[in-house]
Formats: sequence, C-alpha cells, structure tokens
Amino acid sequence: MIRARFRLRLVEGLWIAEVSRTFPEATLRLLTGVPVDNRTMELGETRAEDPRAVVSAIEAHPDVLAHQLLHCDAERSISKYETRDQALFEFLGASSLLPEFPLVVEDGTMTFGVTATRADFEAFGDQLDASGLRYELLSVVHREESGGGPLTDRQLECLTVAWRLGYFEVPRDCSLAEVAEALDVDTSTVSETIRRGTARVLEQFLTERRRA
Repeated sequence: MIRARFRLRLVEGLWIAEVSRTFPEATLRLLTGVPVDNRTMELGETRAEDPRAVVSAIEAHPDVLAHQLLHCDAERSISKYETRDQALFEFLGASSLLPEFPLVVEDGTMTFGVTATRADFEAFGDQLDASGLRYELLSVVHREESGGGPLTDRQLECLTVAWRLGYFEVPRDCSLAEVAEALDVDTSTVSETIRRGTARVLEQFLTERRRA
C-alpha cells in the first residue's frame, strides 16, 4: 500500500476556498463529511485569531444551507453544517479513493492524504494531471499490508472523532459531551466506546512490544 499526502489549490467557486481566502491566516479543518442526496453533511473546525468572524462568514455563504455552532472560544470553533457543494467528494469519488480526514484548508489550498494500492495511486495521479489542477505531492510512504486493526468500526469512529476534536490533548480541547454531540449519540455510549477502544489499542500495543 502507498500512503501519500498532497497539497491542492482549490478552484474558484468552492465555498470553503472563498472563506479561506477571505481569512488567509485561518485554518479550516474538515473533520468528517458525507454526501447525502444533493447536499453534504460536514463537521468542521476553525482555528483563527477571531474564529467567530470566520463562523459568521461560513453561515452567510449562500452554499451553506444550515449551520450549528457546537463550540467557540478565543482560538477555535467547531460546527456542524450542511452545504450544497459536493465538488470535493465528486472529485475524490471519481478516483475510487475515499478522502482521509481531516482535510486542512488554508488560504484556498487543501492538504489531504490518501492510502491506496499502487495501481489506484497511479490512477489518482493521472486524474490529477488530467484535471489541470495545481497540486504538490508532499510525501509518499510505502507500507506493508496489515491484517486489520484491533478496533470495531464504531470504536474506530469514536476514537477518531475524539482525537480530531482534541479530547486526548492535555489539557483537553473538548469535552466528552462535545464528542457525543458530534457523533449524535449519548455521552454514556461514547464514554464506554472510547474506554473499550482505548483498552484494545493498549492491549495490542503492549502485546506487540512483548513480542519484539
């Protein structure tokens, strides 16, 4: 398998490109997103000197159909929103590659990663070349196939969202309730899932250390 990171100049007309170019010092992180019918449901984080100003610009953009502010302080905000813009997912979907979150957008430029077989990676590169988009290949890492991770899909989802929101930072950047809200489940369920998932990760890590 090949793990690669790209930096892509976003085309004009994308709402996130327009907002990020209006606030070139801000960092917009798309934590997760999924296309549904003719819109996209997304969870995003903004880091800026004045995150409320960026949030206001997102809310006011005509391509953002709905917006819910989950958290905002002096440095960052977290929001759930619906947008009519599906161009990003259409582009990645055409290559048979799923986007790896977070997608990071700064001043109209998006940084993202892909994991693919050599054939899919080469096809993705051909698609980028044919698109005429301006991009850079930042890094390429070849790695061996693995037998699968120790986590269930639900545990992986909970741990991933919690990590992206900063739940494991010291001090924490978000509360368990914020993780639960982002996942649209109750706090007790998230707490138990994170506890079990963390225990499984530690068990595999310590088992592998003993074998080494």
